Amino acid sequence: MAANIHDELTDQLFKVILQLKDKEQCYKFFEDICTISELKAMAQRLEVARLLDEGCIYENIVEKTGASTATISRVKRCLVYGADGYKSVMPLLKDKKIED
Repeated sequence: MAANIHDELTDQLFKVILQLKDKEQCYKFFEDICTISELKAMAQRLEVARLLDEGCIYENIVEKTGASTATISRVKRCLVYGADGYKSVMPLLKDKKIED
């Protein structure tokens, strides 16, 4: 799909993310490392993936999330042909395993 993202710097980033201890530390880290727009875009794409996984139609997803049809199409393409990243987290969203 995209260029290979596997490299030392990406490994370093993911190792740090995996060590974040709670939601507050995540907020602080991501606020510094991402722009607000980047962070909102990632959160929106996750919600789009969740809604697509539940069988929602594009029109409803646009209404609920404000995502463009291009974004919805890209997320759907990742759900179908991607690296299964979205699919791997869907059970977490469905089973309410994500704590506040």
